Amino acid sequence: MIRKYLTSVRRGLVLAGLALVSWLDLLVELVGFCLLCLGLVFAYTLALEGMRPRAALTRRLSGRWCGIEVEPPYRPAPPEPERERDGWYREGNSLFKRSWFIKWTKRFEWISDDPATGRDLGWQLWNPFAGLLLVPAVLLTGPRALRVYGHWTRWWLGPRASQSGEGWLRRHLKALGHQMGLFGLSVAQLGMFVPTMLVLIGPAPAFPTLVIAGRTVTDTLRREARNWTGVRIDRPYLPEPPFPVPRPDGMYQYRRQLYDTPWWPARLDRLRWVMRDRATWRDLAGAVVNSVVLLLMMLPTAALVLFGFMGFLALWVWRPIAQWTDTSWSTTQWFSMIGLPEATTHWQALALTPVAVAAFVVGLIATPWLARQEARFAKLLLGPTEASRLEQRVERLKQTRTDASVAQAAEMRRIERDLHDGVQSRLVAMGMKLGAVEALIDTDPAAAKRLAAELRQTSSETLTEVRLLVRGIHPPVLSERGLGDAVRAMALDSPLRASVSGLLPRLEQPAEACAYFAVSELLGNAAKHGEARKVSIELGYDDGVLRIEVADDGKGGANAARGSGIRGIERRLGAFDGTFALTSPPGGPTKATLEIPCQLDPDASSPRTSTSSGTD
Repeated sequence: MIRKYLTSVRRGLVLAGLALVSWLDLLVELVGFCLLCLGLVFAYTLALEGMRPRAALTRRLSGRWCGIEVEPPYRPAPPEPERERDGWYREGNSLFKRSWFIKWTKRFEWISDDPATGRDLGWQLWNPFAGLLLVPAVLLTGPRALRVYGHWTRWWLGPRASQSGEGWLRRHLKALGHQMGLFGLSVAQLGMFVPTMLVLIGPAPAFPTLVIAGRTVTDTLRREARNWTGVRIDRPYLPEPPFPVPRPDGMYQYRRQLYDTPWWPARLDRLRWVMRDRATWRDLAGAVVNSVVLLLMMLPTAALVLFGFMGFLALWVWRPIAQWTDTSWSTTQWFSMIGLPEATTHWQALALTPVAVAAFVVGLIATPWLARQEARFAKLLLGPTEASRLEQRVERLKQTRTDASVAQAAEMRRIERDLHDGVQSRLVAMGMKLGAVEALIDTDPAAAKRLAAELRQTSSETLTEVRLLVRGIHPPVLSERGLGDAVRAMALDSPLRASVSGLLPRLEQPAEACAYFAVSELLGNAAKHGEARKVSIELGYDDGVLRIEVADDGKGGANAARGSGIRGIERRLGAFDGTFALTSPPGGPTKATLEIPCQLDPDASSPRTSTSSGTD
């Protein structure tokens, strides 16, 4: 029994020492965050990844010493960028000779978007206090204190199940964290402001690179503002310029100047693109203004919460320890800063406890509202204006007009090829057989009869092929029943277990055809590349926008840069000023969202009334 107790004490001391090291991890991450503010995205990512082995060690010790198993909660890491056939790396419309920028940008988004990263940071902040409490607790209770510490570790470092509701304290503490997170992202944006302006004065061609790196931080702020507060901040930027195309003589032209390689034309195009985009200068102004305003909005709540929490610790943790060790700690004078007397006895501490609790609660009350106000204020400069929305639409229509022409020409070539290789060859064969029938009908009626039977079979096969060709151009069920029933018919023919839900009225036929073939492409990708077994399709139409969500349980990892199918969907939707959003982390699931602005079909007699269907 004594041996077991001594082992528990030794393990408690080791865990307490390991907990104190967490503050060193926080210091390293703070340095990495400061470097992130200077544009070194990889430094902060490395700092966050570097602390995960220590968290993994704590999980192992929790299972081995405390008897509480803790599973890793992290999302799968993103795959390495793949080189295109031309030797370049593609990220959207941007090409890179080396993969390091894409790699570290993806890893930054992966680790910053992972909810487990935020819990790890909270654990590093509060775990040293738990470690200090663990030492006296394990001296008094032995193994029981270790088991409580194991539950504490699993609550912070283990996977979290989704909860339908949260308590008041947890919800308001998260809102305070969201306030601090928005301020931290605005500081990171401000850190990108300084080198960006310095580069603008010096080597101007490097200006677009820093602007794009800064937009990564700003996009993170926009995304987290929506995730944390529900305030949507759309991207206001103009579309990126296309990569330069060589002239017939192999030279690359930028205005009146010719170049041997596409490097300088691409750089100059991108420089002109970011310089004439008003959102670039609004981002730079927002980096300065948001940092100041968000600090002023966060400071009162953070100060009250910190005062209440530290005051409670001073009253009931540090004061008793100071009395037991017969030392005088300055922390016992915490309340003298606001003119209250020093607490030296338990009765005085009990009298000051409501002050600490009141400060803590008052600081938390307004945090959800203030977090939303911070996001709304950030939206004033980081969101699109009406002028930028119109400019975005004009630029997008310029690009999609070319894409639509290319897609239409490709579709015409496909139809021509199918007619030439299929139906036309069959009709030529039928004409030759008809000539043979005319020649044999008087001399060999039996042979003519056999050829006539073959002609009947060939005509039936030709008719079937024509119907399939027509279905590929515009399915009859789409014209007769509308998009909802056409998608349900497609789900019935799919090899996957497909379910379709939602209400759809009859819409404009071009928009229905575009959405139909886009969903068909997504189902084919899920079965062929995603190795999915189940897929769900949700249809909806609201406020003049057709919205379709397609989700599957496949292996994920879909990337528009590695295949033409997704880019084809984007081109189709672009012709209708639609949008396509794809979420496909490695390991799945994959979720695609299509939005197409369209109007109701004026010739439709009635809307569809079926609500759901499924196949097993």
